[in-house]
Amino acid sequence: MDIVVKGRKTEVPERFRKHVAEKLKLEKIQKLDGKVISLDVEVSKEPNPRQADRCDRVEITLRSRGPVIRAEAAASDPYAALDLAAEKLEARLRRQHDKRYSRRGARRIPAAEVADHVPGVATLNGNGVVPAPEEEPEAVPTKKIGSLEVQGDGPIVVREKTHVAAPMTLDQALYEMELVGHDFYLFVDSETKEPSVVYRRHAYDYGVIHLSTDTMVTQAHAPDAGGALGG
Repeated sequence: MDIVVKGRKTEVPERFRKHVAEKLKLEKIQKLDGKVISLDVEVSKEPNPRQADRCDRVEITLRSRGPVIRAEAAASDPYAALDLAAEKLEARLRRQHDKRYSRRGARRIPAAEVADHVPGVATLNGNGVVPAPEEEPEAVPTKKIGSLEVQGDGPIVVREKTHVAAPMTLDQALYEMELVGHDFYLFVDSETKEPSVVYRRHAYDYGVIHLSTDTMVTQAHAPDAGGALGG
C-alpha cells in the first residue's frame, strides 16, 4: 500500500511528500488496523489573508474494510497542519483498535436478526417514527414527474435511504459519529430500543434527541410527525 499525496488548487513540493512518508509510518498504522486499503493525503490552501494562521489545511483519509477514518487540521504551514492531522488520525485509530479488542467475545446481533430484537425497527418511516395503522385510503390521483410517481400535490421525495443497524449505547454512537467525521448520527438506543439522534453543537458540546412513539400524539399530529435538531 502506498500513500497518495495530492494538492487541491496548490502544488505539493517533493520535500513535503517525503515528510508525509516519514510522518505517517505505514508499519505503525497497519499494526493498529491490519485491513487498511488506502491512505490519501490532500493539501489545500486558503487564499484569504485574514486566515493566515490557518491558511494551510491537510486532510488524511484512511480506507479499510471497516469504516472510513478521516482526520483534518489547519495551521500556518502545511507541515504543522500535517502534524496535527496525523495526531488526530492516530488517536482515532487507537480508539478503534482498543474498542475492537475490548469487544471481542461479546455477542453481536447479526443484521438479519435486528428486527427480531428491536420491535418495529424494520418499519420505521423516513421521519424515524413507527407509522400508526391506517385505514383503507381513498383513491388519490397519481401523476408522473420525471422518474417519480407523485400522489396528489406531493410532497416529492428527492432521496430516501433505509439502513439496518444493531442497537448501541450513547457512548458508542458518539464514537461512531467522531469516527466518520459527521455532525450527527442516527442510531437505535440499546436501552430504550427507540430511534435517537446524537449531534454536534458548539465547541465540544453534543446534543441528543430521543424519539418515543405515542399512539395518541401520532394520530393527532400525523402530518407533522418527526423531530428537528434544535439548539
